[in-house]
Amino acid sequence: MTSFAILVSGRGSNMEALAEAVRDGRLDARIDFVAADSAEAPALEKARKKGIDTFVLPYAAEGKKKAEEFLSGLCSTRRVEWIVLAGFMRILSPEFVRAHTGRIVNIHPSLLPSFPGKDGIGDAWKLGVAVTGVTIHLVDEGVDSGTILAQRPVEIHPEDTFEIVEKKIHDAEHALYWKTLSELFRGALPVERRW
Repeated sequence: MTSFAILVSGRGSNMEALAEAVRDGRLDARIDFVAADSAEAPALEKARKKGIDTFVLPYAAEGKKKAEEFLSGLCSTRRVEWIVLAGFMRILSPEFVRAHTGRIVNIHPSLLPSFPGKDGIGDAWKLGVAVTGVTIHLVDEGVDSGTILAQRPVEIHPEDTFEIVEKKIHDAEHALYWKTLSELFRGALPVERRW
């Protein structure tokens, strides 16, 4: 069975959606652990309540290089096959990405290449677009620039508030992420995976 780790920074709603998909058999895989860049991330407690091992990456205490070394060590000793970013708000170093090429997946709240970066929803809202969406992509050395695996559009209606748009985006993320990972893990997506 495919094993994967989930990296988080905040509430962990995508992590929860993936855990539910694993629990009910929609996603035939195993979450080996959930790791956060801060001990304060609410997602950690949610993961613990689901019986998932959790770790805090030592960004604050030891810096990016040591945090990534710790993460690489975890993935190696626990034989994790995929690293899944679910609201992880750190940019991984080129060295880390190269060491795990083709094995890191991210979800982004826009239709890339439009609105990359940390505020995809807010940027689309400010510009007043009629359609935004969700993208799932492999992570490369750029910012939100890796191979696109799947996308789902989300319409923004004139009467929508920002909160409504956020909810639409999150609903689309929760519906699309597990399905895309399922196809990826089964080898059903045309991507090269280098070890």
